[in-house]
Amino acid sequence: MTKIIKWMWQFIDVFISVVLAAMIVLVFTNVVMRYGFSSGIRSSVELSRLCLVWIVFLGAAVVLRRGEHLAIAEFSERFFPSAVPILNRLIWVVILISSSMLFIGAMNQTISNWNNISPLTGLSMALFALAGVFSGLLIAMISLVRIFNPSWLMDMEDQE
Repeated sequence: MTKIIKWMWQFIDVFISVVLAAMIVLVFTNVVMRYGFSSGIRSSVELSRLCLVWIVFLGAAVVLRRGEHLAIAEFSERFFPSAVPILNRLIWVVILISSSMLFIGAMNQTISNWNNISPLTGLSMALFALAGVFSGLLIAMISLVRIFNPSWLMDMEDQE
């Protein structure tokens, strides 16, 4: 099971890298064509925006799994050191509730926008909200695991 989860996170890392490279190529090509040749790729702006949305949402799940989100814990660690494990689990419960709300809302937006087709790209506008569905699901799974085992999935690169 650990190998499957590790493979999934590696796939997400590669996917983010490929989408970032595609976004860079799209924006750079469009800028060169616009200023050098007075033309451009009409769908470039929308595709690069879609790439950015996917990078941000999947990136949020990746950094949460790695424990690299910004956290300010000096107050609780200094004044309530014995309560830190309880507070951390409470935080994971709040994250679970929030990510569940993200998942449900993004799923509703995906379903309601599935038939809205962009005139520039021909893609469904639901692809923007679909990033929130995946991110909400991943974050909910991470937080559910971390409620019971706070260090699991944190440093999966070291395990094996």
